[in-house]
Amino acid sequence: MLLVGLTGGIGSGKSTVASLLTGRGAAVIDADGISRQILEPGGIAYQPVVERFGARIVGAGGRIDRAELAAMVFGDPTALSDLNGLTHPAIGRVMAERMVELAAANPVVVLDIPLLNIATKDRFQFGAIVVVDTPEEVAVSRLVDQRGFTEADARARVAAQITREERKALADVVIDNAGDRAALEAEVDRVWHWLSARLDSTL
Repeated sequence: MLLVGLTGGIGSGKSTVASLLTGRGAAVIDADGISRQILEPGGIAYQPVVERFGARIVGAGGRIDRAELAAMVFGDPTALSDLNGLTHPAIGRVMAERMVELAAANPVVVLDIPLLNIATKDRFQFGAIVVVDTPEEVAVSRLVDQRGFTEADARARVAAQITREERKALADVVIDNAGDRAALEAEVDRVWHWLSARLDSTL
């Protein structure tokens, strides 16, 4: 099995790339999806997070209001560190369990991790790191046009992440997503062929 780390900044189109890789035969484990599951009522991080951040984050049906929680931690390094300390180990544990489940039947398993960094890279035995790269102005435009962000909020979210240069320094291969869908399809085809060759070299 080839374990691939897939990452990219907010607005980069990483989720679209993950979907395209699935269509080409990869099994994808979505860290964002897992982060939502563990914060559902009964999830392994639900009670610790509610205890840390209080009843104001609990919305309808007892679910955590993720927008309220995000607003509380954004711009507050201590709160963000506390949240990460409560959720990241749980996310990593679930991802590891799913890796084991998928390994036998899937030659390429992709971990879709928005905040992949040096520490995360060292935690998993990746055979390859794929970074989806998008110019800041393109990412901001997508966040405003497609996800309803204000321009100021979009720029703040982009600025809060590691830089494009830091992210690309992690990469074994970079997907350029500055263009249209056809250009992205071609980029994913190129990277899929590269991953297939990398897999063959390990067999």
